[in-house]
Formats: sequence, C-alpha cells, structure tokens
Amino acid sequence: MEKEKIRSYARELGADVVGFASIDDYRCAATVDPRTILDAVKSLVVLGYREIDGAVETGNDRLCMASRIGILHVSSRTNYLLCRYIEDELGVKAVPVPVREPLPMNTPAMGTVADVSLRHAAIAAGLGVFGRHNLVIHPRFGTRIIFAAILTQLPLASDPPVKDDLCDDCGLCVESCPGHALDEKGKTHVWHCLKASQPYGIGAAARYIDRLLNASPDERKTLLRDPFFVALYQALFIGFQYTCNRCVAVCPACIGV
Repeated sequence: MEKEKIRSYARELGADVVGFASIDDYRCAATVDPRTILDAVKSLVVLGYREIDGAVETGNDRLCMASRIGILHVSSRTNYLLCRYIEDELGVKAVPVPVREPLPMNTPAMGTVADVSLRHAAIAAGLGVFGRHNLVIHPRFGTRIIFAAILTQLPLASDPPVKDDLCDDCGLCVESCPGHALDEKGKTHVWHCLKASQPYGIGAAARYIDRLLNASPDERKTLLRDPFFVALYQALFIGFQYTCNRCVAVCPACIGV
C-alpha cells in the first residue's frame, strides 16, 4: 500500500519511473553505509527521469546541458516534496539524495564519490542493469535516464531485479570516449572522464587563476577578456557543466529496447 502511494505521488510530481530497494540489497563498497546517514534506515526509494532524446542527440553541448539542468530542478523539487510526504503522511523520517551536488569534497575522492551511489541504488531497486559504459540501462529508457533517491525508515521490500542482459557489448561507448575512460572493462577512470567532459571544472579554474596571478598587467587584461575566462565565470553560478555525453548518445540501448 505504501509503495503504491509513494509511486503514484512521485509520478504526479514528475518522476518517470520509481523503484524500491531494501537497504540490505544496496551494495556499493565505495560509499558510506547508509545507516550512518539516517538512523534506522530501512529502504531506498529510487526515482528515474528520462533525458530528452533531441537534447542528447543535438550535438550542442550547451543545450544538452540545459536539458540536464531541467532534470536537476524537477528532481530536487520532487525529492523535497516526496520526503515531506513520507514524513507527514507516513510518519517516518526521510533524507533526499540528489542527482548531483552537494558532494563530499573532504575525502581523497574529492567529489567523485557520492554519499549514496545512485547507480547501485537503481540496480537494487529493479530499475536496470549495468552496461559496458558502467551506466545503468533501463528496460524502456535505456541509458538515457537520470536517477535520484530517498533514504527512509519505512520498511519496503525490493522490487524484482532486471534479469535481461540489456547491453550487447557493442563497444560504441568505449570507441567514442575522448578521454579513454572506459578502456578497462568494469571500471570508469573518473579523472579521465572529467578532464574530457568538464573543461570548466575546478582543475581548469585553478590553472587559469594561476596564470592570472603570474601575468603582467597587460597580459592580465587580455586573460580577463578571454572567452574561456567568461565560460569559467558562467560555470561558477551554473555548476558542473558536461560538454561530453557521447557514451549516452551512441548507446543503442535507448527507448524501445
């Protein structure tokens, strides 16, 4: 009964798919034990939001990212309202787990490992299987789906796992990755991916600031008028911007698999 109430409300709020996982079925050695986040946590509610096909395929990185930002807004609102519903109507505590930041930066991983792995949560909640690109492939939306989640004290059984092998190991994701982040099967070299996909990230910002600090007055004026500096400035208030989605765009496991 609780599952269907939560699923129905989440769909009304904008989620495309909703799955449930007992906390005992969530397994990711890279993240902390969810029990350290919420006392007496019993389960995960995992919410999926489909990406817009036209945006994924446009070839325009800015517009593709604009579509992704739309998912961030919808998922943040849905997470908050669903948590409030669980606490007010079902009488147990809940914690939202966002699609993206804020991320823990005070660890050796420096933001590359989240508090909860949404990929592993989605697998545990019966929303897909891992592909060669180490992303989740959903039975209907393929790789073009973004996940958020909620930790809750409500005891909920895990949904049935997806047993079909949805990845044909075609290798297109590996071949198309400009950072060679997927060369080793079963592992994503995160720093290779970030270097290729986030040209306006913290590494680029640090290098540019160093150039500014060591530049002559005339050179500094030129650097401050450089379009790259303006792009860095834009990234400061937009947040992380991915300029590469090739592993998603080329994956044949899209709508209709």
